Amino acid sequence: MFGRRKDGKRVKNISIIDKAEPFFMPMRIDAVNYAHVKINCESLDEFIKKEREKGNSFSYMHLVIASIVRVLYTREKMNRFIMNGIVYQRNGIYVSMDVKKSLSDDGEILTLKFPFNGTESLYDVKEIVDNEIAKNLDKNADEHATTKNAENLTKLPAWLLRIAMSLVRFCDRHGILTGLLLKASPFHTSCFLTNLKSIKLNYIYHHLYNFGTTSVFMSMGKEQMEPVVLKDNSIVAQKIMTLGFSLDERIADGLYMGKSLRLFESFLKNPDDLLERLPEKEDTQNKKKSKKVKDK
Repeated sequence: MFGRRKDGKRVKNISIIDKAEPFFMPMRIDAVNYAHVKINCESLDEFIKKEREKGNSFSYMHLVIASIVRVLYTREKMNRFIMNGIVYQRNGIYVSMDVKKSLSDDGEILTLKFPFNGTESLYDVKEIVDNEIAKNLDKNADEHATTKNAENLTKLPAWLLRIAMSLVRFCDRHGILTGLLLKASPFHTSCFLTNLKSIKLNYIYHHLYNFGTTSVFMSMGKEQMEPVVLKDNSIVAQKIMTLGFSLDERIADGLYMGKSLRLFESFLKNPDDLLERLPEKEDTQNKKKSKKVKDK
């Protein structure tokens, strides 16, 4: 309430444009920009082969998630969201993703949400992702929180469900949504990922949800052979994976987003950079508060 939320801190000292944009473009879908990143799979394949020889099994998905987590940590504005016209810095880093229990038309879909602090190595990311997927795909696993909440809501008559969702949206706008709902909701996440490569489809530009706080949506497409111009101007066919991004332009300007996408591309071109953990950042806000107290 009054600008306070359980999942983020209000960003102060921002420019006039940054303050005004959420009022010119009040809905997330109003502010969506699209971009794509092409990744030459040669470096990914070499890295995966090298790690397999050491006994480590990585997939493209592990590398993509580790790269976006690292970008969200080092480029803080990419982990912001807009709610009710206010800019927030998200508490923690989260990646949501749909997983089908079986690759059939009737296969149940689970929407999982992986929590990170941003300092994780690629090994840590793999462990978090694999453990969460295995836990929820287990036949004896308890019903997933997201599925359980959705099931409870959809049992309501349509008119009552409409009222319930209006109430949830109101609580979300005013920062009074419960911590349990925020934790379970896949729509309150730093990045939503759809792995279309796993079902042999090309990348898409997915829309951003107006419900929740997702500012980045990313889709992985299947690899395709494409012509590539080498340094000597010769043209060869190489395996390329394209990722589509949908971005809320209100969280950062074009230059900042462009640099962030280039950093993401750089991590996938040089996966070895993801093997080491990053040091924890200093809490500058608490530092400033303690300094003020000392000065008094």
